[in-house]
Amino acid sequence: MFRSASFLRAGPVASFRLLSVSVLALTLAACVATPTQPESRQGSAARPAIGDTSFTIAVIPDTQNYVDYTNQKAAGFAFDASEMFLQQMQFVADNLESAGGDIAFVTAVGDVWQHQTLAMDPAHEALGFKRAPNPILDSMFAPTDKVPGFEMPMAKRGYELIAGKTPFSVVPGNHDYDAMWTDSNHPPKAVVMSAADVGMLHAGGLTNFKTVFSYKSDFFRGKDWYVASNDNGADSAQVFTAGGYRFLHIGLQFNAPDASLAWAASVVRQYPGLPTILSTHDFLDNDGRRLANPVIDQARIHAEDNSAEEVWQKLISQHDQIFLVLSGHHHGQSRRTDPNKFGHQVHQVLSDYQDRHQTAKDAGARLQLGKGIGDGWMRLMTFEMGSEIPRISVRTYSTHYKKESAATQEYASWYKAVEKPKLSDADFLAQDNFTLELPDFKKRFGPACLKQESLKQAQGSC
Repeated sequence: MFRSASFLRAGPVASFRLLSVSVLALTLAACVATPTQPESRQGSAARPAIGDTSFTIAVIPDTQNYVDYTNQKAAGFAFDASEMFLQQMQFVADNLESAGGDIAFVTAVGDVWQHQTLAMDPAHEALGFKRAPNPILDSMFAPTDKVPGFEMPMAKRGYELIAGKTPFSVVPGNHDYDAMWTDSNHPPKAVVMSAADVGMLHAGGLTNFKTVFSYKSDFFRGKDWYVASNDNGADSAQVFTAGGYRFLHIGLQFNAPDASLAWAASVVRQYPGLPTILSTHDFLDNDGRRLANPVIDQARIHAEDNSAEEVWQKLISQHDQIFLVLSGHHHGQSRRTDPNKFGHQVHQVLSDYQDRHQTAKDAGARLQLGKGIGDGWMRLMTFEMGSEIPRISVRTYSTHYKKESAATQEYASWYKAVEKPKLSDADFLAQDNFTLELPDFKKRFGPACLKQESLKQAQGSC
């Protein structure tokens, strides 16, 4: 997602022009990608050291504002926001297991860059889609050659810092599509009284994303941990071994179509018994709901595309191996836990800090209302698998401020009013520093294997 959705809480406005303060927050899009046949390969990640029952997963939230070409000195901005992105990726690289740290896997939850290159992608043109005028968004997201000229190369440069050093996943968010426009069948209204009046934005084409992150890219080609892909890498699967278990990770494209869900189900069946984590761009909103925003409800446009709730009903709840879902897109943070059809817990966690801009304030930078930077915040999820009840300690850390949210005295005063205004300062801090218990994990996946020779290649249990 690209801007704060605070206007939804601010009450009605009188005209479409007044929406300029807040429409920056509403986004966006779905894809009519034509899935390919699954490309798959059996593989294995490095096995854990004897007695190693703890590891960390790094979650990279939406990075679009860091690599946005307008947020750089060359465009007149107060500082190069891209340096904050590179700093974040260097922190991850420095703390990988291969570098002596404890990060065993890295997942990025989409919106890698900001802008688009096409007014509309050829597939949607062929289907007869038309654009509707949208004065604010058309000017903000006009197609630009700065995407292949700056934003994509900067994103690639960041991921090169971890390439070849760890298993990782990157999923496409709506901003990573080639085109993003207002659908002519859902145009904005002259008078905006609710989110439904803003019009529906649409996105299509993944040529740009696949140029950097396809299964054929140098990042993934030939890597034994990159075990399957669909739609040329828009959906992908990885395996990694840590904490005495072999894990499966599945990354799904934005508003994943039915073909993507069918592919993901086939990958789960291909790796029976592996505890499975799923990452996708849009899943939970800031209130912890799997509720589609009317501005981005692509299931209303394409019958084959799926809302978050449909992804839950059709895929996640139906497969007992999936125990954790990670997402971005909606500004802020939330979490929820629901039983799947087998009665076992599935934790769902939102992490998206793109709306934060204390760094811009500190530098005296002038930002459009509703626009953020990110301030270096990211999620570190440390798995403790050796105890009777495994748990995940979730910390929120800024690679810019070089400290966790819990150690940042100004944290609530900086961010709470926009993200969670109804919470106390203590409760707001608890949103970004918490523990998830996994009471049924060992029942589902067996005990941890503490000896290298005991870890089976095809199962998560000993």
